Amino acid sequence: LIDWINTTLKEEHIVVKSLEEDLYDGLVLHHLLENLGSLKLDVDKIALTEVKQRHKLSVILEAVAKCLQLEESQLKWSVESILTKDLLSTLHLLVAIAKHFEPNLPMPPNVQVETITIENTSRGFKTASAVEYITENKENLETQSKDDAFDELFSRAPDKLDAVKKVFLQFVNQHVGKLGLSVKDIESQFADGVILLLLIGQLEGYFLNLRDFFLTPSNATEMV
Repeated sequence: LIDWINTTLKEEHIVVKSLEEDLYDGLVLHHLLENLGSLKLDVDKIALTEVKQRHKLSVILEAVAKCLQLEESQLKWSVESILTKDLLSTLHLLVAIAKHFEPNLPMPPNVQVETITIENTSRGFKTASAVEYITENKENLETQSKDDAFDELFSRAPDKLDAVKKVFLQFVNQHVGKLGLSVKDIESQFADGVILLLLIGQLEGYFLNLRDFFLTPSNATEMV
């Protein structure tokens, strides 16, 4: 994570040496988000007092939650935990940002820490230990449902399906429109594979030999 931050902010002449000591005041996070997501945050670059640092972090973390579309209950960090240099919270925050903006960043799976919670009760100290995962738990992922984002969309937010279709239609027509084609219905016009082939050719920048496929397939075999 430190190498990734330093590479990302190389042009800004920012060098991070310690995640606990260099990220708590929001300065590095501010530069990182502006660099990765082109987010313009309405806060001062440098916050010298704790009050200003707290305000700066609240603006930054609110922007992160909004950008990553996370509810408050899903957050594994807070203004207070980052400000008090809590390494676990800082790691969770950075991993979430990295997964969103740099999904191909090679992070090892199953990175875990053992946490010990100490509670002061009337009967004395009560301790509880647990294992917390910093990066994805591959074992759990394999046993989870194989549903992808579109399965989730169909099952949990069917009302948003038309909006997604509209975005895809605009994307498709932006490219196949150069060939004089127009797509109005994804299901029917993609069924024979022709539009899909021509779209791939446009996206990848090559010409598909029309003898290699049926431009107007008349049966299922030709479509396949």
